[in-house]
Amino acid sequence: MTDVMNGIKAGEAAVDVTDAVDDGLVAELVARAQADGVKLTGEGGLLAELTRRVLESALEGELTGHLGHEPGERAEGGRENYRNGHRSKTVTTEAGPVQIAVPRDRAGTFEPQLVKKRQRRLGGVDEMVLSLSAKGLTHGEISAHLAEVYGTEMSKSTISTITDSVMAGMTEWQNRPLDSGRFPLVVANQQ
Repeated sequence: MTDVMNGIKAGEAAVDVTDAVDDGLVAELVARAQADGVKLTGEGGLLAELTRRVLESALEGELTGHLGHEPGERAEGGRENYRNGHRSKTVTTEAGPVQIAVPRDRAGTFEPQLVKKRQRRLGGVDEMVLSLSAKGLTHGEISAHLAEVYGTEMSKSTISTITDSVMAGMTEWQNRPLDSGRFPLVVANQQ
């Protein structure tokens, strides 16, 4: 869910999540999940279900903002564009794979920002892959780790694509022209 927080624009105040979450409600959800034999993490777990519902609710909010009217309301000046069902999509999240229903509009002009079209992974997963790669794990080991811990299958080629995109950015940064200003030099005292 790091994408949600990273999506906050400069100047906007971030909401303290601890104020927005009711501890009693969380305790009740966990107790009900345990009583029903629902695991907390992994595919089909409580965290994945909560992630699905939060993502779907946010996507519905994005569509409402795009259309300018709530579900069931007519657009002002007639029905120029309106909701047109959902499409199913599975995204890999930090909670594991989550199948979500992405809302559509009739005109096909809705471009979701939280989970973009053709996006299959949320940013936290990419960061995790990069971290594991930086620690020296091979693409096969990263793939096995994601399958074991998060229950999600990620091919070696996908992992390679993620790491290659960072390497391309690093190469571009290393080859950038330097400013003509002065650069301070720090020399370590070797004794």
